[in-house]
Amino acid sequence: MVKNIVILGAAGRDFHNFNVVYRDDPTVRVVAFTATQIPGIDGRRYPPELAGARYPDGIRIVAESELETVCRHHAVDQVVFAYSDVPHEHVMHLASRVLALGADFILLGPNRTMLASKLKVIAVTAVRTGCGKSAVSRWLARYLRTHGWRVAVVRHPMPYGDLVRERVQRFVTLADLDAANCTIEEREEYEPHIAAGNMVFAGVDYAAVLRAAEQEADIIVWDGGNNDFSFVRPDLSITVVDALRPLCITTHHPGEAVARMADVIVVNKVDAAPPENIAAAIRFVREVNPTAIVVQAASPVSLDEDVPLKGRRVVAVDDGPTITHGGMPYGAAYVAALARGAILVDPRPQASPAFRHLYQQYPHIGRVLPAVGYSAEQLAELQATLIAADADIVVSGTPVDLGRRLRLDKPVVRARYEFKQVGEPKLAGLIDDFLDRAR
Repeated sequence: MVKNIVILGAAGRDFHNFNVVYRDDPTVRVVAFTATQIPGIDGRRYPPELAGARYPDGIRIVAESELETVCRHHAVDQVVFAYSDVPHEHVMHLASRVLALGADFILLGPNRTMLASKLKVIAVTAVRTGCGKSAVSRWLARYLRTHGWRVAVVRHPMPYGDLVRERVQRFVTLADLDAANCTIEEREEYEPHIAAGNMVFAGVDYAAVLRAAEQEADIIVWDGGNNDFSFVRPDLSITVVDALRPLCITTHHPGEAVARMADVIVVNKVDAAPPENIAAAIRFVREVNPTAIVVQAASPVSLDEDVPLKGRRVVAVDDGPTITHGGMPYGAAYVAALARGAILVDPRPQASPAFRHLYQQYPHIGRVLPAVGYSAEQLAELQATLIAADADIVVSGTPVDLGRRLRLDKPVVRARYEFKQVGEPKLAGLIDDFLDRAR
C-alpha cells in the first residue's frame, strides 16, 4: 500500500529531502509540506515542474499549525521532520503531536539525503545560527583560491520566491542578486561571498545545483545554513561552535549531530568570550566528539569607515536570522557601536507594526533592529523604523549593503565580523594537509 507522508519544513531541507528520497518513490505519496520560521512561505505549492510526473498538480505548502488537520484529512502514515536550529524539546513536542495521531515521526539522516560529488567537498556547518560559519566559509574559499583552486561555494537553500525560477541559482555579481529579486536574508549570505570574489550556487534541486557547480570548479565549499548538516557528502567536515554560547553545543537539532560528525571543530569568538566559556566549549566539544581536531578562532569586528561614534546617537541593525531564531540578543553592529562609545538608541518604541510583532515573538532581542526583509512590505517597514529612530547614524551589522537597498535619512556605517585564526593548531595547516591528500 502507498504510504501518505507530510514533510515538516521551512523552505529548504524539506524540499531537498523530498527531491532525493521521495520524489521518484512509487510506494509513498507526499500529501503536503508544512512551513514555519520564515514568514510568507506557506500558502504556496511545490510546483509540478519540480515535484515530478507523480505530482501533476504539485504539492500544497501549508502552515505548520495545520498539521493535525492535514494528517487526519489524508490519513497520514508518516510525518518527516525537515528543518533546523530548534531545541531538542521542540522536535519532541512535534513528535508527540504526530504520535497522538497514530502516525510515525521520521528523521532522515545523512546516508539517505547527502549527494555524492565527483569533486572534493569541504563542508562548513555550525551548532547554532550566528556561530560565525559564514565568515569561516568566506575565509576558506579565499584561502583555496589563493592556492590555485577554482572554488564553487554551494550555499544551503533559501528559496523564498518563485521555486521554478529558483531551481538552480548562480551568483557572481550584485546584478545577479538584483535579477533574482533576492530578499535581505538571501543577500546577507550571498553579498559577502560576491564581494570576496566567490562564485555562489544555490537553489531548490540540489542534484542540479551540484552538477552546475561541478562544471565550473575544482573543489566545492558547502556553506551551511542554520545548524543543518550538508546536502553534499563532505570529504572534510568543519563545524563551528560559539564560545559565547557553549551550552548550545548539545541543546539544538541538528546542531548536536553536526558537532558529533565533524572532522574539525572551530571554537569561535574566543576574543569576546570569558575564559570559563571557552574552557566549557572545548570540554563539551571533546565530550561529544573526542576524535575531532579542535581549533580556536576570533571574530574581530571592524567598521568599513573610520567614522567617530563616541557620543553619537546610533541605531544598531543586526543580522536577521542570528537575532531572531538564532537566539542572539545582539550582533556585530551592537558590539562595534558600544566599543566606540556610541549612545545606543532603542529602536523598539518606534518600531513599525511588523517589527513590534517580531519583538513580541522573540522577546530576547535587545536594543537592536533585526534586518528582516523577506518581502517588499517588510523591507518598507524596516526602512520606516530606521527613519523613525531618533538617531544620527545607522550602524549595520548585516552583511547586506542597507544603504544600497533602503532610502534613509541618515548615513549607514557597516560593521563586519571576520574570521581570525588563534593559537595552534591553525585551520590553515589542517586545510593544507587536506589539500596535499586531495592532490
